[in-house]
Amino acid sequence: MTKFFGTDGVRGLANAGKMTPTRVMHLGQVAGHFFNKTENKRASVVIGKDTRLSGDMIEAALVAGLASVGVDVKLAGVIPTSGVSLMTQTLRADFGIMITASHNAFPDNGIKIFGADGCKLSDVAEANLEALLLENSDRLVPSANLGRTTQHTDLQARYIEICKSAFPKGLRLDGMKIVIDGANGAAHQTAPATFWELGADTVIPIGVSPTGDNINAGCGSTATDLLSQQVLAHGADVGVALDGDADRLIMCDEKGQIIDGDQLLGLIGTSWLAQGRLSKPGVVATVMSNLGLERYLQTQDIALLRTQVGDRHVAARMREDGYNLGGEQSGHLLMTEYSPTGDGTMAALQVLAEIKRQGRAASEVLSVFDPVPQVLKNIRFTGDTPMGHRDLQVGIKTAEAELGASGRVLVRASGTEPLIRVMAEGDDPVKVEAVTDALIETIRGIVS
Repeated sequence: MTKFFGTDGVRGLANAGKMTPTRVMHLGQVAGHFFNKTENKRASVVIGKDTRLSGDMIEAALVAGLASVGVDVKLAGVIPTSGVSLMTQTLRADFGIMITASHNAFPDNGIKIFGADGCKLSDVAEANLEALLLENSDRLVPSANLGRTTQHTDLQARYIEICKSAFPKGLRLDGMKIVIDGANGAAHQTAPATFWELGADTVIPIGVSPTGDNINAGCGSTATDLLSQQVLAHGADVGVALDGDADRLIMCDEKGQIIDGDQLLGLIGTSWLAQGRLSKPGVVATVMSNLGLERYLQTQDIALLRTQVGDRHVAARMREDGYNLGGEQSGHLLMTEYSPTGDGTMAALQVLAEIKRQGRAASEVLSVFDPVPQVLKNIRFTGDTPMGHRDLQVGIKTAEAELGASGRVLVRASGTEPLIRVMAEGDDPVKVEAVTDALIETIRGIVS
């Protein structure tokens, strides 16, 4: 992992550390220099943001840095992450930048960078940017060559139309009552509009009143109690919860039961296989996906290929090996025929289409496999990561031996927060809970 970039771009406390205006401006200069390599052609960039209070400050710092090295900036305003990816392609920009900390609370913010193809940067590209950040060379252009900045107020509408085009022709959402939780984030306007324009009888929007400090606060894909409550209260057919930048989703059936990304990936995978839409008989997921998903897909003659955590790693494996469907348990679903990156709204539309095709209740459609008991716990640390500590390595081996062939253990450092994440799963829930707690205690002893 690079020092500046984490699992998903740059992320941290706004106006501190990596996310001060000075350091963000420097990143803008470096990114502009990195992508501005063609002579006699001014590089251009699309910049979007979520609804965080710090978004305007970071946007201004980026614009200053980019313009100072001769990059033309196209401001998209508040728009989902996938919208930036798609508009980078549509407007033929050289790269794109999304200002967001995704599912993090509002004090944090971050920066995701996309290439001209709309894909997130590779590890190699991020390492190259990291090296440039350590240099102090002057890259400022003459006054006459400064970049120009333009506001593009129509990009939300263009994004909505792209989302609608992902819904199968001949199908409509007529007769459906849908609760949509926008997490007070980037899709608070676009997601409800998309479902309404596709014919839903009733769209009940929640989490659509951003104040700058309430993104992901008690709402969205990481706080789904509100979604369940509202689905039950309104007698809705289904609920959809997005995160702050709307690149992931969690769903809820009419009984209030939460449906995670693994279930949705299994549903779309088998549906696409039946329709002949899978480019290969397989889907790409991460090491976090439930063992139950893997077993279920095997019964459908669909392979599950695992990558390290992070949707960009899933996307990279999909591109390398020619798969067109992948995702994460957390709700990132990637469908390359629609977008180079995860899009919660478009993924929800694929699920809603399957509910319409089957003509059954969401509870009968969305739970496609029985998950293996899985426990995930986090422990915060300060200072150096305890990952390489001998006691932890011994503890991991002990846990693996305890679960044997019927389970898995995964211990990893978060790429976005100073946390160690401990996951264990297996057929014996008591044993899974016990080995997870033992590992947590081992880590606590190391970091205390």
